[in-house]
Amino acid sequence: MSAAPVERPNEGRPRTLLELAIDCMDRMPGYRVEIIGGQLVVSPPPDVAHARALTKLMLPFFAAGLDEGETNVLQGVGLWLPDAGNPQFAVPDLAVVDADVEEHLVQLNCYEPVCFRLVLEVTSTNWLSDLHTKVAAYADADIPVYVVVDRRHQRLHVLTEPADDEYTNHRVYAPGEIVILPDTIGAKVTLDVEQILKAGRPDAG
Repeated sequence: MSAAPVERPNEGRPRTLLELAIDCMDRMPGYRVEIIGGQLVVSPPPDVAHARALTKLMLPFFAAGLDEGETNVLQGVGLWLPDAGNPQFAVPDLAVVDADVEEHLVQLNCYEPVCFRLVLEVTSTNWLSDLHTKVAAYADADIPVYVVVDRRHQRLHVLTEPADDEYTNHRVYAPGEIVILPDTIGAKVTLDVEQILKAGRPDAG
């Protein structure tokens, strides 16, 4: 009597992006894994200048009291993206979220968009994704404020008023300007563009 062949869950069909993403997470700890715009995106750990800019950025949010009470300021928290057919998610560098964020867990440490007041990205080698693909993804998720620190072009972008897959208000700021973020995030926050961009330059240490 011969033994019946063992059936594997994936046998006979291609693996889904979600299965591939989970596999990448298991095999590549420390890498950021995302599914955005129907593509699997795997990013290496950030460089020192990226981390330094992110630290500099967090200080005004803390000073405004956004990391206590009704909101939290968090790094690397997953955002589950709405998609009718396939699961998608992003991991923004920084986010201002409602304090009850843990009640909105979906899966893979990703949370519903409804509890995100602001997401922020500091560009690395994948700057095109931050300035294009993620704009559509975050707008479609109805994230009220999206901020991009564009280290490649030395600019800071503030996008507001999401409508479908775009933001109807997109302002670009240069070094020397001061950005005042919308009060809808929960407090008045001002960002010094020159200070942030300088922190993000590799030679600024």
